[in-house]
Amino acid sequence: MPEAPAQQPVLQSIVPSASVAAQCAVPRTGVDPDTGAPFADRKGTLDHEKDWVRAWIDETYLWFDEVPNTLLARDYATPIAYFDVLKTPKLTANGQPKDRFHFTANTEQARAMARDGSGIGYGVEFAFLNTSPPRDVRVAFVEPSSPAAQATLARGDRLVEIDGIDVLNSTNTDALNAAVMPQREGEQHNFKLRANDGSERNVTLTSASISREPVPLLDAFQAGNKYVGYLLFNDHTAAAEYSLVYAMEVLQFIGVTDLVIDMRYNGGGYLDIASELAYMVSSGAATQGKTFEQVLYNSKNPFKLKPEDTKVPFHAATLGYSAQPGYPLPQLGLSRVVVLSGPDTCSASESLVNSLRGIGVVVDLVGGRTCGKPYGFTPQDNCGTTYYAIQFQGVNDRGFGDYGDGFAPTCAVADDFTHALGDPAEARLAAALKLLGGGACPTPPAVGKGVAAMRKAEAERVPYLVRSPLRESRLLGRTAR
Repeated sequence: MPEAPAQQPVLQSIVPSASVAAQCAVPRTGVDPDTGAPFADRKGTLDHEKDWVRAWIDETYLWFDEVPNTLLARDYATPIAYFDVLKTPKLTANGQPKDRFHFTANTEQARAMARDGSGIGYGVEFAFLNTSPPRDVRVAFVEPSSPAAQATLARGDRLVEIDGIDVLNSTNTDALNAAVMPQREGEQHNFKLRANDGSERNVTLTSASISREPVPLLDAFQAGNKYVGYLLFNDHTAAAEYSLVYAMEVLQFIGVTDLVIDMRYNGGGYLDIASELAYMVSSGAATQGKTFEQVLYNSKNPFKLKPEDTKVPFHAATLGYSAQPGYPLPQLGLSRVVVLSGPDTCSASESLVNSLRGIGVVVDLVGGRTCGKPYGFTPQDNCGTTYYAIQFQGVNDRGFGDYGDGFAPTCAVADDFTHALGDPAEARLAAALKLLGGGACPTPPAVGKGVAAMRKAEAERVPYLVRSPLRESRLLGRTAR
């Protein structure tokens, strides 16, 4: 009896994205704040939205030809669920998913985050040092003037209980996560904290809309015969432009000879902001005629860019994100900079490191291996959801951009939760000052199991912070679009 012919797989048909764009199951009304014109939304269906998602991936996704063509829209209830699977299944050299960065966000929330880092919370970043019982969750950073700051939370405080639930061993993780990451303003939760000195206290925190200060700390220290500036830089948001220019003018005025940029918790943001900072760190001679980052798209050239349009320059003046446009940027003229890094150092932060190295500036990393994201996107709204599909890889002036497994530190130093950020005794800053003053990495001290586990996690790029992917981005803004 002859064998039955093999059944051919059903393939998803793909239409041009423009033919189904803004055809929404629930169209928005009112004015689009990005354009000042009424929203383009018109009545459509979820099928129209899913068709747009599939088309957008096929047209713009960096690895569009690696997406399985048997993924059918009909098998997914929503366009977001469909988008979530439309990515490459390939792995990096170290066995990590090649695309760990595919995500969506509510468009209004995405705009707020890109503008000033604002979002719902208490103004505290929690570091999840151990997520399995016995858990170890610490306060990593407290936003100035936030509810957490007013409740006197401090770096290193350990979560003991939340709303009476044991943080260390409870199986009620849904309740714990809901309290740590509130979704609405006005939520109240009770926290029991243990300070580094062993004392315990109870505080009540009320969630609010928090605007993050991108540069919350600026200082300077003596290291041997060097005068070292210290800059805590947390977000490449639009608001960072003004703060960075002010900080660099101060450092230039006081005459620092070296610089430590603390980006251990900086997940990225606008490439333009990273470019401005790189220009201010380096010199006119080093940046003249050089490319900060060239962005490489897929073979379809989806945005129809000319070669010169794919190059982000070293910006010599402000672009108007939050400072007056056209203001000449100061320059420190440094040929070496130290960056404090870790697994939460991502995307545009890594671009800063890579692009400075691309023009011959020595960048020493002190801390842990970075997250490994040489990729980025131009966010695209459709029907109130903003889609973030990887669309380009960034390379520096020398053409290098292959760091999908992160940058290894020059000096491996575990994060130190027993000292405040900016304290010269804090382990990473102390190591940076020693490196600048004496030219050698300090010998790691003998440590207990807890710090040893942290070192292992950092080597494997396990992030401490649980935060929105909106804060782990490399975004094209007003240039090279």
